[in-house]
Amino acid sequence: MKKIPFILTLFVFTGVMSLIAQTNVYAENAKEGNIGISFEGLVDSNYGVLDPENPTKKLEPIGEYGKTTGALRIDFVPSIKFNSNKIVDKDVNYSADALLFKDVIAPRGQFIQVSDYRGKQTGWSLQVRQETQFTNKNKKASQLDGAVLSFDKSWINTPNGTNNEPSVSKEVIRLNNIGETYTLAKATMGTGGGTWIVAFGASNDNSAEQTSTLNPRLDENGKAVTDSSPNKQAVYMNDAVRLTLPGGTKKEPGTYSTVLTWIISELP
Repeated sequence: MKKIPFILTLFVFTGVMSLIAQTNVYAENAKEGNIGISFEGLVDSNYGVLDPENPTKKLEPIGEYGKTTGALRIDFVPSIKFNSNKIVDKDVNYSADALLFKDVIAPRGQFIQVSDYRGKQTGWSLQVRQETQFTNKNKKASQLDGAVLSFDKSWINTPNGTNNEPSVSKEVIRLNNIGETYTLAKATMGTGGGTWIVAFGASNDNSAEQTSTLNPRLDENGKAVTDSSPNKQAVYMNDAVRLTLPGGTKKEPGTYSTVLTWIISELP
């Protein structure tokens, strides 16, 4: 079992809340002087990080991201960020910022990229666990009670050109219980070989006939919000990844953070 922990943070200011949340080849000599050779497994293409909507295209992530190594691995886990929002005393769903990549204008929904190039495809599972509730790093006693992260509109894409795809949940995955492990995708025996992208939401121009979940993020004056990069890329919201916060939750200025552990594990 391999694990990737990374920090999902929320920035909270007075009156405004910003939410940052090997291929195995076997050769053998046959009897009676004949020479035989056999191959098992798949050739590891080492694709890098791929566009979830066009997996023939490689992307260059902005900032840090999670990954593991090995024949069964996670190639990409993004940091999940939520933008600046006013602090209010009513129930609110905050949509995550869609992902932006270097030299790419089109935003993308959150996704995890998994690769399985073991000698035999015995199956795997992709899971996530929230270790703690969002806690104010300056005031350890302050946490966002009742805050719940959720992942929706799951779908699969691949550059493999194969139908042996893993399965994903068609229900909304809510991390209701701190410390509980939730399954995002699962490959049974004989499936999940190669590289797979588990995506949550999609852009309006996706060619996979997925429901669009991305919309421009606007400020209080109705103007487009842009990121801090030199290109000033427009920031989009992804409604498929949300943070629900009850209105009665006490919110204090400061930075709130939690830890998500992403797990790729062999089956059975």
